[in-house]
Amino acid sequence: MDDLVDINLTVNGKARHGRCEPRKLLVDFIREDLGLTGTHAGCEHGICGACTILFDGEAARSCTTLAVQADGAQIMTVEGLAGGDSLHPLQQAFHEHHALQCGFCTPGMLMTAVDLLNTVPNPTEAQIRDGMSAVICRCTGYQGIVNAVAAVAAAKNV
Repeated sequence: MDDLVDINLTVNGKARHGRCEPRKLLVDFIREDLGLTGTHAGCEHGICGACTILFDGEAARSCTTLAVQADGAQIMTVEGLAGGDSLHPLQQAFHEHHALQCGFCTPGMLMTAVDLLNTVPNPTEAQIRDGMSAVICRCTGYQGIVNAVAAVAAAKNV
């Protein structure tokens, strides 16, 4: 008996198709079935934010979402940020402001920052700190992250 479910979705602007068990998590589907390993599985409880993606334009935890729930959805992962050889403004700002160290949380941070700036185009430092607190970073102390997001917001570059 075939217990696999068909999933059709758009990931980073491209139509994608896959088959998986109904219980498979979206983070695992993205990494294992689609081969997009930029999305990280951290706590697997939706707390750390490393698995954050954009699901129909809004930040979502892919570790608490079933892949079957994404059938028909528009998904953006960190791989979808850069435009060809050019970094996304947030990626460039993270580099310039030393907003990453080990890099494990960085994909979730970037996707959370995209969502924050789409929601609040001109955030205050307090709003940036609050928005970015949705992703746990154990290395940077957050100041570089806050500076990077503020720089992109100031340049109106998202």
